[in-house]
Parts: sequence; C-alpha cells; structure tokens
Amino acid sequence: MPGKGSNEEEQYSFKCPSCEKGVIKIHTIDYDLPDGDKMLFIKFICDTCNYRKNDVIPMTTRIDSGIMTLKVIDESDLKSKIYRSPTGKLEIPELEIIVEPGPRADFYYTNVQGILFRFEQAVLIYKNNLEKDDPQLNEIEDILGDLKKAINGELKFTLIITDPGGGSYIIPHDPSRFSFKKINNFEKD
Repeated sequence: MPGKGSNEEEQYSFKCPSCEKGVIKIHTIDYDLPDGDKMLFIKFICDTCNYRKNDVIPMTTRIDSGIMTLKVIDESDLKSKIYRSPTGKLEIPELEIIVEPGPRADFYYTNVQGILFRFEQAVLIYKNNLEKDDPQLNEIEDILGDLKKAINGELKFTLIITDPGGGSYIIPHDPSRFSFKKINNFEKD
C-alpha cells in the first residue's frame, strides 16, 4: 500500500487482558493514502505474553448514517475500498452472507476481495468443525464454490453496508455502481 506514515509509540501501564501480568505498549502510525484518505493504524502488544491486537481508524470518513450499496459486476470492482465501522452491518444477499455488528466488533479497512477472503476463512473454519458425515457439508461446499467465483470476479453480486451509527464507507472503483441512502439513526432494517 503506497503512501507515507509517521510512527509514534506510547507506553501505557495497564494490564494485558490476556496474561494480566504484562504491560501493553501501543504503537500508532498516521498514514496518508495516495487518494487523500488518512488512516490511523494502532497496534497493542503485551511485553510479556506477546498478546497482539490491531485496529484501523479512518481520519477522513463519511459520518452520515446510511445504506451503502455497491454492485460488483466484474473483477475491477473487487478493488473498491471498504471501511466498515463497528456499527456497520455488511451483507451480500446473493451469497446469503450477513455480518452483524456486535459489542466486540472492530473497525476494518480492506477491499471487496478482502471481505470475500474473510467470509471464505469463516466458512472454512465452520466446515472444519463439522463431522465428516454432516448433511451441511454439501451446502458448505456450494457456498465455498460461490465465494471462489466471487473472489475471482466470475460472479456478480451486491455488497451492502447498513450503518446506523455512521462511519462506514465505500470508495468504489466505478462510481456508477455505488449508491448511498441517508437514514435516521433509528432506521434499522
């Protein structure tokens, strides 16, 4: 990811949530992306057990609550940038995939293909926890096949982010395939 950043480190003396013995060091990087976006990357590392947590926070973002819709028609649309805030619900109706926000939801910044890879990994984890004779295996294989087609730009689909809290956004590769509908904070599907 070409761009430039400035690196700072601050140490805070709070206990590690994992081992409860170590001290968390916080590393931050302010990053200027080539398209003018600014991101703050934060890394938390325990000095005892190496517990790690990363977060990405946009410094320039849409703050309106809304429904963002991106029609993914071909491989070039997979490069569209996606920023999902912790209050954003992400869905792909054609693949019957929905990610609901939860109390431990993180910010994440990726592209459409990165979203698909996340879904693929989640489905593979689920599949690997099934018994060899589970009747769901055929359905899971179909889902993985559709995900692979989508990852390769061979399946048209719609990516929708509904964010009543605001903060999520999509930077489309082709703006004609993107729409935004502002909603009240109280409007949830």
